[in-house]
Amino acid sequence: MDYRHLLQPGRINGMELRNRIFMTPMGSNLADEDGISGDRLRAYYTERAKGGTAMITMGSVSIGYPEGSSNWRQEAISKEEQVPGVRAIADALHAHGAKLCLQLHHAGLVAMNDMLAGRPIWTPSVPEVGKSDGDMMDGFLEDELAKFTAPFAAMGEPKYKVMDKDDIAYVVNLFASAAERAKRAGADAVEIHAGHGYLVSSFLNPLINRRTDEYGGSVENRTRFLCDVIKGVRAAVGPDFPIWPRMDGTHFLIEGAITIEDAVVTARLAQEAGADAIHVTADGHPGSGLTYSTGHATDTPNGFVHLAARIKQAVDVPVICPGRIEPEDADRFIADGKLDFVTMGRKLLAEPHLARKLSEGNPQGVRPCVYCYTCISQIFFSRQVKCAVNPETGYELERMLTPADNPRHIAVVGGGPGGMEAARRLASRGHTITLLEASDSLGGTARFASIAFAPNERIVEWLKREVAADQRITVKLRARATPALLRELGVQDVVVATGARRSMPDIPGADQNFVFNGDEMRSLMLAEGLEALSGKIDFATRLAMKAGRSTGMTKSAAFVREASRKYMPFGKDIVIIGGELVGMELAEFLSERGRRVTVVDDATRLGAGLQIVRRWRVLDHLRHLGVTLAPGARNIAIADHAVQWTDSKGNSQTAKADHVIVAKGAMGDTTLADELREQGFSAHAIGDATGVGYIEGAMESAAELAVKLA
Repeated sequence: MDYRHLLQPGRINGMELRNRIFMTPMGSNLADEDGISGDRLRAYYTERAKGGTAMITMGSVSIGYPEGSSNWRQEAISKEEQVPGVRAIADALHAHGAKLCLQLHHAGLVAMNDMLAGRPIWTPSVPEVGKSDGDMMDGFLEDELAKFTAPFAAMGEPKYKVMDKDDIAYVVNLFASAAERAKRAGADAVEIHAGHGYLVSSFLNPLINRRTDEYGGSVENRTRFLCDVIKGVRAAVGPDFPIWPRMDGTHFLIEGAITIEDAVVTARLAQEAGADAIHVTADGHPGSGLTYSTGHATDTPNGFVHLAARIKQAVDVPVICPGRIEPEDADRFIADGKLDFVTMGRKLLAEPHLARKLSEGNPQGVRPCVYCYTCISQIFFSRQVKCAVNPETGYELERMLTPADNPRHIAVVGGGPGGMEAARRLASRGHTITLLEASDSLGGTARFASIAFAPNERIVEWLKREVAADQRITVKLRARATPALLRELGVQDVVVATGARRSMPDIPGADQNFVFNGDEMRSLMLAEGLEALSGKIDFATRLAMKAGRSTGMTKSAAFVREASRKYMPFGKDIVIIGGELVGMELAEFLSERGRRVTVVDDATRLGAGLQIVRRWRVLDHLRHLGVTLAPGARNIAIADHAVQWTDSKGNSQTAKADHVIVAKGAMGDTTLADELREQGFSAHAIGDATGVGYIEGAMESAAELAVKLA
């Protein structure tokens, strides 16, 4: 595929763009103190410009910092001292052929820094619905909840400032002044954030805007504030400077808020007021955790395209659309006239050079996003942006790979994500790598994780392709890393990425033949080591699965996923003991295949290991699937095809179990690294060998080590 429509040049007002790919505005928490854009933020954006992105949008740039700001380490353009940092970013992006847009932002009801400082939060009227009205808090783990709520514990009820007309004029001037500074700083465009529950969108939302003056009531009146802002910005920057709003095309998860019919009217009025484009997004219930994977960064492929297509029919300016759009789909939607430009956020965090690789005819080289929501979840805990599959994101300066001072032969033991990432990173620095894997396939436990959560398969396959393509890496399968072999190879440095040790926890009744531990479950699904399961699965099943393995079919996670919809060697009722990431993903997987699933754990809140935004979605999905969740369980025991426990209220509970899966007991295991050190090798343990961190932890520790081994 040549992606000719996605990669063709575009234009917004007087701004020429090299292709149709924009970086979505996302808060990064990478600014310096006082809203100043410094070296780390510049490096973060510059990497995406180097990668061929047409336009970088700096997300959530405060127009009145600290007033009206929402994030820790939020960038700003509210004062003259913030101009030089933006100018440095603009110069860096221009040097690589990209344009810079600043998303101008006033947080309104979500101005956390105002709340923390005791300042009232600005609003068109006292809202009918807020964050305290939903289920958002239910998804936090105990320690997360404490961290999230601690700063607000002493605040009490929020104080509101219902804006009068002087306040409206004041904010319009803030936007206009910020836009003038942005233009002077070298920005090529500005975007007015009019979505996601921030100040401008609160005027558009009838559940928040209950005004009875000319700024409330009809959709035309509710749009008046946005139009005032657009007109004020236009007057400040002149006729040829591109400006546009990012606005909600609808509100999910809540009745009575913005509809697509409202959004069409708002888009027309915004164009009449002087907008050069419309950036379509969506929002949801302010108190629902699902909003962040439904309305903000949708979990649904092409989730907002239908909204963009409706608005494009109503306006005569370009339409910009985000929403989990794969490049091949984006190309088709542009060709079909449903949208003009696509914004990519998570994809460009995972792969900064996406546009360049597509233009070079190398789509297989694009590192895939796995939609784990690691990036977006950081903001809830005032942490900087990061990516589970690209450990350089947000750490461009600290983890940048440079030629090694002392290139040498290094052995990497273990072919999971951590081992493969370490191998390819060390090789890119000039080292010669021998990658030793004890099994007959690369991928490690992530191969099993790819069956339960399909996006994981994409990163495993990408890593395998990267390793295979690098001539400095030699892969040896069915090879155990003994001291003799390592001496024969002539290596001194050894990277140990052998993963976690999994043992059966001390649970009464766990020795019965219908109970599987984590390793047994992995063996069963991958058709490996089946003889060890002879007492737990019958001969016919073992024979069929061996046949599948002999043909290579069971090496494909996609094949196993589809085949398991027709047959699995499990009964109807399954109890999973363990409610962390593995247990929750298994519960989804099994329930989607017609099993009645119960998840039991002594933890008071389930989902550890899942990032908060994805955890909200998984918990909701499990409830809709009818999975029984039993957190806070005590005295867990396995009886005859049943699991018994005492619930959090002290009541005895029993769940029928044709099979029991124990998804607990994984722990770090540095035994091999310790033994190799005793033999005189310089051994470095990474990934789950040092403690369970899943794919994110494996990739991050590989990146840290690759920099360290100079």
